[in-house]
Amino acid sequence: MTNSGEESSTMNVNSTTSTGIAGDDISSPLYMHPSDNPGAMLVPIPFDGTGYRSWRRGVLRALSVKNKLGFINGECKRPYPGTLRYRQWERCDDMVTSWILNSLTKEIADSVEYVNDSFELRKELNDRYDQTNGVKLYQVQREINELSQGSMDITTYYTKMKKLCEELSTLHAKTQCKCNCVCGAKEHLFKAEQDRRLVQFLMGLNEVYTVVRGNILMMNPLPSLAQAFSLLIQDERQREIKQSNQLFMESTSLNASGSNKMSLETNSFLAGMSSHRGGKTPRTNYSSGTSISGGNGSFRTNYTQSTGYGGNKLRVVCDYCKRPGHTKEKCYKLHGYPQGNNHNSYNTYQSSQSS
Repeated sequence: MTNSGEESSTMNVNSTTSTGIAGDDISSPLYMHPSDNPGAMLVPIPFDGTGYRSWRRGVLRALSVKNKLGFINGECKRPYPGTLRYRQWERCDDMVTSWILNSLTKEIADSVEYVNDSFELRKELNDRYDQTNGVKLYQVQREINELSQGSMDITTYYTKMKKLCEELSTLHAKTQCKCNCVCGAKEHLFKAEQDRRLVQFLMGLNEVYTVVRGNILMMNPLPSLAQAFSLLIQDERQREIKQSNQLFMESTSLNASGSNKMSLETNSFLAGMSSHRGGKTPRTNYSSGTSISGGNGSFRTNYTQSTGYGGNKLRVVCDYCKRPGHTKEKCYKLHGYPQGNNHNSYNTYQSSQSS
């Protein structure tokens, strides 16, 4: 930050407004929102000693939202003891210190428990974990070179590659140029770095993406990593749709094959029964009630409907005379034959019903 920014932040803390103390102004870093409490965490996952730069990025973003960045970067300076603002500044600084400690694991938090303020806490963590060295560069670059898709989907693979590339960029943050370039070299260097990341990402893809990978490499200029990811996602979804349709067709074919096999087994069974009964073929039409004649005669199976006098009906047997075709309530032998009825013709009719 510039000196003018430090002077402005210092004036916000030490100046007295006409309405009262600076903590009443919501734009002041000394303002405390009613929802602020010392038990809150700035990031969802506590820092455990690895990934310090990404953790620090989340902490700085959270403190910026709460307008408390000035406490850890030195812009919001400590007022003189005994002044009206000192107690209010100390309260806010203790709140920021508690938030940062809550965002650390217990082992790390215990080692920095006795710092004087949030600025000293931030300096202690930077000196301990923010040291760029050859070992860290080697580790991150090796993870990038060895990363491949394998059993991961496109989204998971892209997320891991993107995270490692961003972590590698933060390790080179001090070597990045921040001046206003007018010759275009800065843009060319940035494009070359993006192309290198794209090629590294495409090299780790599975062989099923050979076609779409070739199409991406033939583009001029090469797309960004995010644009290539969008193309690969579309190809992956189309492949999932084709696989679903193929599974449906295979299931339909399997059901049809099973039905044909069952029909062949049924015909074979009926043929065997016909040979066993001397040429008599059982009826195979289960709904019409007709019998098929073959050889010396015909017969009906006991699980079919029979055709008799008065239309199709279930086969019944009289409990009295033990003859089929009628019930006990309508048995002529028990209740007597109707007038004018020929007894012999009726016996012939009942015999035909039992055949």
